[in-house]
Amino acid sequence: MAAIFTPGANLAAKLVLIGGVAAGAGGLGWWWLWPRTNYARRVGFPVEQPVPFSHEHHVAGLGIDCRFCHAAVESSAAAGLPPTYTCMTCHSQVWTNAAVLAPVRQSFARHRPIAWQRVTDLPDYVYFHHAIHIAKGVGCEECHGRIDRMALTAKARPMTMGFCLDCHRDPGPRLRPRAAVTEMGWRRGPATPPAQALLAAYHIGARRLTDCSICHR
Repeated sequence: MAAIFTPGANLAAKLVLIGGVAAGAGGLGWWWLWPRTNYARRVGFPVEQPVPFSHEHHVAGLGIDCRFCHAAVESSAAAGLPPTYTCMTCHSQVWTNAAVLAPVRQSFARHRPIAWQRVTDLPDYVYFHHAIHIAKGVGCEECHGRIDRMALTAKARPMTMGFCLDCHRDPGPRLRPRAAVTEMGWRRGPATPPAQALLAAYHIGARRLTDCSICHR
């Protein structure tokens, strides 16, 4: 009776088995790694906007404070985007005919807000309040990075639960005097109060910061 399998069948079966295991392991690895990449989280990738606004130019170049445009950041949950008349405070006098600012002029003339695209978007089940963080001495760059170096605005941090918990478990090193909250590149100096002093001054109880209800309400 003729053999059903050729001498090479064993080798082929082994190769198929090894290939299947390798493909499965690779697939699992990809499934685990992909969501954790900066590409998947869109970290470092500028978001296309109706107007290519440069924080680098306005913050580093002109020295404009974050609160000039994000006026609600000290009093509300959302930092807020500037109404067009804030832009026109300056641009009714400078760059008045620049083509790149045509959407700003049209928005102002038609009384319609510019459709800015959100850069940092938290899930609906996450509660985040800008004013609370500002009041507790958390600098803008802790979450938004060196925005003063961004010609086009991109998300600087992954904004994952792990990222938030890293700070909530040990907030002291990330705190600064309130007067320095919007200062880019701020560093502790000899006159800076120690972390424990800032925690006490801001009445921050580190234990409660990891309660589920702090961020999920």
